[in-house]
Amino acid sequence: MADLYETLGVSPTATADEIKKAYRALARRHHPDANAGDPAAEERFKEISHAYDVLSDEDKRRRYDQERAMFGAGGAGRFRPGAGGTAAGAGAGGFSGQFGDFADIFSSIFRGGKGRPAGPEAARGDDVEVSVNLSFEQAMAGAQVPVVLERQETCVTCSGSGSKAGSAPKLCPECSGRGVKGRNLGGFAMSGPCETCGGAGTVIEDPCAACHGTGTRAKERKLRVRIPPGVRDGTRIRLKGRGQAGVRGGAAGDLHVVTRVAPSRLYERRGDDLVLEVPVTFAEAALGAKVEIPTLDGRVALTVPAGSQDGRTLRVREKGAPRLSAEGRGDLLARLRVQVPQGLTDRQRKALEEFAKLDGGDVREALFT
Repeated sequence: MADLYETLGVSPTATADEIKKAYRALARRHHPDANAGDPAAEERFKEISHAYDVLSDEDKRRRYDQERAMFGAGGAGRFRPGAGGTAAGAGAGGFSGQFGDFADIFSSIFRGGKGRPAGPEAARGDDVEVSVNLSFEQAMAGAQVPVVLERQETCVTCSGSGSKAGSAPKLCPECSGRGVKGRNLGGFAMSGPCETCGGAGTVIEDPCAACHGTGTRAKERKLRVRIPPGVRDGTRIRLKGRGQAGVRGGAAGDLHVVTRVAPSRLYERRGDDLVLEVPVTFAEAALGAKVEIPTLDGRVALTVPAGSQDGRTLRVREKGAPRLSAEGRGDLLARLRVQVPQGLTDRQRKALEEFAKLDGGDVREALFT
């Protein structure tokens, strides 16, 4: 049987517009009105119409692509109009052939073999996400922060089975324990989760009174989460198995802690480097000086070279933020800000006026050359 994409002459990655364009061109060419008395054209028109019906519908196309990947182009080609509008080689109940009923196919894939009872289906618990607020100093040094969360945990009364003590889940009568049922989608058949048991393959006839058959109970937990040094705003810390409990004995989900770091009064963070604005006097910038600046480890002396201009950046190695992904720390970038004196005394004014007379250079000369 022809592949539906081949029927329309398009690629499996074709867009919806490309599929529509190809269909219209082929439909005009093979329409029965344009080929009166030609049964082959009429059959070809039916194939084209069916291919377009499947590939133009997002859900049908997705299911068809799954089957195409499973059986290959030839197997996927079984999805073509047949007697009664079902798939070729299929009965009214769904797809059949060398692989048997569709529900059996999915059952054998996901449940270990045709006809084998599924038993209680374990499912992983959901992940939980919480945010913690940190000061800039806590983010740099690391911290232990309390986290309070309400999460679903395995019911201790029924040990997560969902059934009352002395009873057990029963095989689902609707799907016979397979957890899936075949459905006719008007052109081909697909299987999906059984609505009676929700895909578990079992039903609980006598539910646990403590958890009402869910197998889990809500419980408030208080945790202390270790925040490593150097986290940024938005860093995600994963704690495996600290999320919601799994269903019917499944593994617990994870807890994701997202850090919200307050801005620093002094530092601007650039990756693992910290930028610090350092005020210096006109004399210190002109003559050079040693000035004290704050770091995460306390005060250090910074050498300001003579003739430093406003905005000059000096690097202090290994005094930045701790690196999360590697050993060591970033650098501290000290950006000099030359402070212009205000409120001069008479003596200061005279000294500057005398300096101006001695300075014969023109700082704006380059503007006019």
